[in-house]
Amino acid sequence: MPSTDDSPRSASASFDSVSEGDDGRIPRFSLAERIVHRVTAVLMIVCILTAAVLYNGSLSVAIGHRHLVELIHVYCGFALPVPMLLGVVSVAYRADLNRLGRFSTADRRWLRSRTRRDGTIRVGKFNAGQKLNGALTSSSILVLLATGIIMYFVTLAPLPWRTGATFVHDWFSIAVGLLVIGHITFAMKDPEAREGMRTGWVSRHWARREHAAWLHEMSDGADGDPTNERVDS
Repeated sequence: MPSTDDSPRSASASFDSVSEGDDGRIPRFSLAERIVHRVTAVLMIVCILTAAVLYNGSLSVAIGHRHLVELIHVYCGFALPVPMLLGVVSVAYRADLNRLGRFSTADRRWLRSRTRRDGTIRVGKFNAGQKLNGALTSSSILVLLATGIIMYFVTLAPLPWRTGATFVHDWFSIAVGLLVIGHITFAMKDPEAREGMRTGWVSRHWARREHAAWLHEMSDGADGDPTNERVDS
């Protein structure tokens, strides 16, 4: 049911407070959020694969069609931010962006703890690792986009700038590749989390174990991302 208040927080409460399904499953991600994730993932993987071909001589020779591969890489790279920008029209998506951008003292404790997975530290909808991954990935995409524009449109900047942009682009590409590998590795270890992104629903048991504060928020119909901790600005 649409909310009368179009703010991210009210949208979050409206979406997250939906009653659980007959099998005890509860809503985690909206359709818009899942579409943004899937389209972004496809574009990112295509960028990584085409970059590997462009920068590896053996692969480039084996596959051929270098100009076509370069065009695919460039267009997918330019398109990479588009799904995330379009997703902003979804109030549920904006609510989760708000969650991802807020770090609490509980998040800092979670990062420092060696027993972060035992449930003693109450976690909101996203844990601190997911928040860091989101921040690093989104900022890296912006850097890659900016340097990619300088590299592709050669008349925009002098040669020293293009050389520097190439250096930064290469290293950030490696960093993003490592982030993606890490993201996939953690996702493969958690089938329930993958199910949540695939269908939008997760079990109440999983939510209680992995995101207890978020489950409490849903049960109470509260706003925000309560962890009973002060949120750092």
